[in-house]
Amino acid sequence: MTEFTLPPKPKKTPWQKMRPYIIGIILLAIYIWTFTSIEIRWSRVFSQHTIESLTRVIPQLFSPDWSAFGKVMGLMWETLLMAYTGTLMAAILAIPFGFFAARNMVRNKFLNTASKWALNAIRAFPELVLALMFVAAVGPRPFAGVIAIAIGSIGMLGKLYSEVIESIDMNVVEALEANGANKLQVLVYGIIPQIIPEFLSYAIYRFEIDVRASTILGIIGAGGIGTLITIATTNRNWSEVGLILLVIIVVVTLIDIISAQIRKRLV
Repeated sequence: MTEFTLPPKPKKTPWQKMRPYIIGIILLAIYIWTFTSIEIRWSRVFSQHTIESLTRVIPQLFSPDWSAFGKVMGLMWETLLMAYTGTLMAAILAIPFGFFAARNMVRNKFLNTASKWALNAIRAFPELVLALMFVAAVGPRPFAGVIAIAIGSIGMLGKLYSEVIESIDMNVVEALEANGANKLQVLVYGIIPQIIPEFLSYAIYRFEIDVRASTILGIIGAGGIGTLITIATTNRNWSEVGLILLVIIVVVTLIDIISAQIRKRLV
């Protein structure tokens, strides 16, 4: 019977031996510093008033007020339309940003760098901040939420689009150019067929994110189901809040399932 001898394990340097312990100590120090600096008042967290409030509110949350179902569904539909419109605008407007930011499409370094910086600048602004700006500009209406979602989504979709464009098979493009195809023909027959499936997949995935974002934007006056959450919590109508949360969970879950199936067929 043949015996196999394993090669000797390479010897670890002192730094390699100590590195896991050093990293663990640093992470532990960060956690300790975080919890000590935010000044959590545990006496208030576990106070009698907090416990009484929880025992009063939580049972109402699990007892939805079904009489408000029609109103809740109407505003949930408004939230979906707000997310869809914003995502559709972003999916279209992000295409030129994606092409200008792709190194294999634009050889001009100035345009390429400027497009990437523009996308980075857009992503630096959270949708919440954008919504606050547009609510102040156009008033508390769904249009403010649509614009905030559209601008916020352009930054992410533009970056993803540029990465998709940079990963295409350039041999197809070069073959078309070698056969005398003009730029429009190269775009239609060589580039678009390669990028459309992933573009649509990313746009659908972004729609999922924007549906969640729309519910938050409504809380600050951008319309949709979030506005109803604000009203219900202000009036301490926890049964209605429970119904709203239930509707949001069901709708978001259905969107996740449907969009996942669509993305599987696209990619």
